[in-house]
Amino acid sequence: MEVTPERVASEAAWVQDRADEVVPIINETRTRLGELFETEVGPVSTGAYREEVATVFSDGDVAVNAAAYVALLRGLDVTGDYPGFVVDEVLGRELAATIAGGTPLSLLAQATFHFADVTTHSEGGAGIDDLDAALAAGFQTRLPGWKWQETESPFAVDPDRTR
Repeated sequence: MEVTPERVASEAAWVQDRADEVVPIINETRTRLGELFETEVGPVSTGAYREEVATVFSDGDVAVNAAAYVALLRGLDVTGDYPGFVVDEVLGRELAATIAGGTPLSLLAQATFHFADVTTHSEGGAGIDDLDAALAAGFQTRLPGWKWQETESPFAVDPDRTR
């Protein structure tokens, strides 16, 4: 597989166009997680998803990696699926983390990927439902709606206090 700037742009457009499949998965995942953690999580709109896709793919270092994961998952199919489930799980988990950003969001996205993947059943090859679950996990993690992300962390240290 060759990944060129044109290929990255093509994969970004595919991810943008996948909004009708991914946004419902994001919102279903947020609802289920909210119930489990006894909190309300704001829903994600199609517009917010598309804006965030543009943001992720505007960072070239992130975009090339995200595009490669997307391309690999789009083309992945394994006869009988089970023997190949490890590779689609690894690729999905890494795509979710790449989209979410650095730690701790990347770890949350990886965990959320497995949570979303259990109930995601998309049409296509073995990698498509993992791809949709990964997109949902990564974008739902980085998009607003979680109350704990809307406040300053109490663990931040004032640089003047460390001198």
